[in-house]
Amino acid sequence: MNILDLQNNYRKIVETIPSTVTLVAVSKYQPSEAVEVLYRLGQRVFGESHVQELTKKHELLPQDIQWHFIGHLQTNKVKYIAPYITMVESVDSIRLIEEINKQALKCNRIIDILLELHIAQEETKYGLTPEECRELLQSDSFRSCQNVRVRGLMTIASNVDDDQQVQREFQLASDTFNAIKTEFFQDKPWFDCCSWGMSSDYPLAIAHGSNMVRVGTSIFGERQYK
Repeated sequence: MNILDLQNNYRKIVETIPSTVTLVAVSKYQPSEAVEVLYRLGQRVFGESHVQELTKKHELLPQDIQWHFIGHLQTNKVKYIAPYITMVESVDSIRLIEEINKQALKCNRIIDILLELHIAQEETKYGLTPEECRELLQSDSFRSCQNVRVRGLMTIASNVDDDQQVQREFQLASDTFNAIKTEFFQDKPWFDCCSWGMSSDYPLAIAHGSNMVRVGTSIFGERQYK
């Protein structure tokens, strides 16, 4: 994709997103030069899902970029991103939380995370059920992790053409967020992130409570696999 098309795509997306919604520009498999184009337009939040690729981009690109890790994160890779990652959006186990906490402590940081909620019909997607989220938050293991901060929930809807199903899933995510907020984080103003919605469905997501959307293909075009 040429620079002009990239700029136009980005501006079109920004125009459709309310100012209250954070745009995470999903730059995985895209060259650093494409990230730089959006950076010059004012974009600061980017999403990556591979530690090695993210590390290279972090080293090459401006240091005020806010990197969100949005893919499945292996515990043995946490140490490589712990010094600089802004948020891990895809946390799906207490084991991963414990490792993020361990590495954050080594870096003298508190790392923001989102709990990944599994609401889609596809069995291959990672994530926690609403009940598993509650069990995790009630556990002594979680309470002992003082160097992570749960900012909210993330989810991915089913990849289907049925808008009604997608809306039901996003509404379930929104309802779950509100219930968990009331039960566990009522006095914690930082529990405020509802991350659902991607290129194909982000308008529906915003209509159902999302305030953080992860958009890649609609901005960058098809991924440049390496």
